[in-house]
Amino acid sequence: MSKKHQNDSAASASTPATEQLIEAGVSFKPYEYEHSADHMDEGYGVEGAEKLGVDEDRTFKTLMADTGNGCVIGVVPVSGHMDMKKLAAAVGAKKVSMASPQLAQKESGYVVGGISPLGQRTKHVTVLDESAMRFDEILVSGGKRGFSVGVDPHELARVVDAKIADIRAR
Repeated sequence: MSKKHQNDSAASASTPATEQLIEAGVSFKPYEYEHSADHMDEGYGVEGAEKLGVDEDRTFKTLMADTGNGCVIGVVPVSGHMDMKKLAAAVGAKKVSMASPQLAQKESGYVVGGISPLGQRTKHVTVLDESAMRFDEILVSGGKRGFSVGVDPHELARVVDAKIADIRAR
């Protein structure tokens, strides 16, 4: 039996992120919600967690940072922030800074608020916060605003070849 996810809602929400999961044979669950600009103060990920009724520690945001020699991806819970020093150490860089929204959109191929660690235009070194490994399923952006995918964090790490490290700010 194939591990590919066969679901009408998955087909209707086809994105490069879901295509990468399907191609890799990884099961996932689509989560859709109506995005609203009213939630911009708290962030896209927090909005998704609230509207879907999913714990903010289990819902992850994808952030792009610039090392000066290229971009890297950090994936952290929406309940907190990314520690730039920890991310730099995880990727062997002297320092990193947040990429501008324009650079993040250009490098990922996604709009801000819909950037997924999956199916990006350019392959980047990706670091998944170690807290993800406590869960059987985490939610990450599915590649557009208002659309997340639930996926086993071990499978996500395998598909994007992610390093697992403590990159969450305390």
